[in-house]
This record gives sequence, C-alpha cells and structure tokens, in this order.
Amino acid sequence: MSEGVLGEIIAGVRIDLEERRAGVSEADLRAALADVDPPRDPMPHFRAAGSSVIAEVKRRSPSKGALADIPDPAVLARAYARGGAGAISVLTEQRRFGGSLADLRAVRAAVDVPLLRKDFTVEPYQVLEARAAGADLVLLMCSALDDDSLRALYELTRELGMRALVEVHDETETERAVALGAELVGVNARNLKTLTVDGDTFARLAPGIPDDRVKVAESGIFGAADVARVVAEGARVVLVGEALVKDGDPESAVRSMTGVTQ
Repeated sequence: MSEGVLGEIIAGVRIDLEERRAGVSEADLRAALADVDPPRDPMPHFRAAGSSVIAEVKRRSPSKGALADIPDPAVLARAYARGGAGAISVLTEQRRFGGSLADLRAVRAAVDVPLLRKDFTVEPYQVLEARAAGADLVLLMCSALDDDSLRALYELTRELGMRALVEVHDETETERAVALGAELVGVNARNLKTLTVDGDTFARLAPGIPDDRVKVAESGIFGAADVARVVAEGARVVLVGEALVKDGDPESAVRSMTGVTQ
C-alpha cells in the first residue's frame, strides 16, 4: 500500500518497532493497561458548535526539516490546553519527526486533554503501546494499510475504548474510511508519498464523507482564515502542527482557531 517517502518512513518504523518489542512484550503491554486511566473521549468537544483544534507537538517533518526546539513537550502541551485545544497530537516517530513515546508520556502527565498518538501505525503492538502510554486516540492511515490491516487495527482501537483518526488523501481512501464506519475522518492535504500539499483536497473529498461523521482538515492550516475556509467546506476539526510550534504564543494561536463558525 505504501511507496515513495511513505514507504521509506514505514520501513524505519518497523525496524524501531521490533527493537521496542524485543524489550517489552505484547503481554507486558496488555498487563500495563490495568494501570492506565480510562480513555478520554474527544468526540463531545469535536461535535460541539464551532471548530475544534487538535494541536500538535511536532519537532520536525520530512518536508520542512527542523520546525521547533521543544525541550519540554509538557510545557507546550499546557499552553495548548490553556488555549482550548480539543485534543493534543504527539508525534512519536523518531527518525523523521524527532518524537518518542517519552514525549507522549510527558504530555499525558501534564494535561487532561485527550491525546492522539501520531505515528505510522502498522501493527497491533503500536496501538497497545499508545494506550499503555496514556493515548486516547491513534492515527490509522489508509495510505499505509490494506483493508484487512485497517479493519483489524480499527477494531482493536475500539476494543481498547480509544478513538481512531482514520486518515485519507484521495477518493479511494475516502471510500475505504467511510465503508469502515470511521466516525473520525481526517483529510490530509499533504500526500505523504510525494510530500506535496494540495489546498483543494479537503473541499474535494469532504462531500464523500457522510455528515454524521466528524471531518478533520489536516495540513496547510496556518491561521484563523484557513480554519474558516475548511469549516465552510464541512470541517468540524483542524489538526495543526507547524503553525503552532513556530508561533511565539501557542496558547493564543490555538484560541484563535477554536470556535470558528461559518
């Protein structure tokens, strides 16, 4: 299912995953779940009037390189929470994004906002890792998963009481996410196989997602004007990383993107 840059990223993800699995078994992860607080549900916030923001802790990206020095992700997460973020996304992929599960655990200890583990989820082990570290949501990318893997990971997510943000970037992937029954569908304007951004992607794909699902606009969101545009096109939620980590006042930046209506 994956090729180009995405395929290279996933190859590295699988290597790192096997290293972690060698140190912590799946049975150990399942045992650790007993000590984790129940999942926090972001959907009431996402379905409330006005736009919601998934604010991202993101140090770097394959397309832009280094974005921000984040010595303590908990400090940034607290600013996002004060700004009214509906959820906080934590990049945990290390090779291309400079993240880690330690970042996720640090953010979990600092805020009560629902947390998304943002990574390239290809194995059930990663979903269990996410829950054990305190995540409430995981990202499932249609571009990285065949139908059987996507469904198995989606069902495991639901079994654990979590939510899945099912990400699409073309018409075929949108049809797959809808058929899956995904309640939370993210439309990524960035094609991770080529790293190019098409600002018309959300407007093109959103009509194919039923209105009873929560539509999330991802990539290319830099301010309130962009939020207003995608809200007018049907978005209930925006996922924002680069613009927030580079802003000198992330609390105010989140606040300016929250509650935007048509």
